[in-house]
Amino acid sequence: MPLNYEHQMTVLKDILSNHQTDCCGTVSECEQIERLVKSLMGNEQVESHVKNVLPSIYDYGQAGKYSADLDSHISAHQRQLSEWVDQLT
Repeated sequence: MPLNYEHQMTVLKDILSNHQTDCCGTVSECEQIERLVKSLMGNEQVESHVKNVLPSIYDYGQAGKYSADLDSHISAHQRQLSEWVDQLT
């Protein structure tokens, strides 16, 4: 069963928040970020201010997936992670 809009937003916020607080993550989390963002971009329920940040979040997930040092990638994006979590709330 696919996740509904609210659940997708919650999962995305949780992953980004965990990356921010833990300064670490997994490739599968980055892949999940990509899938969630793709789904949310096509959802009419998503507010425009959220849709404006989704491409940046997608890029973050994609770059993280291919990063040789994922923890460093996450650490380098601490400010953005904090901003994204706030914007998705």
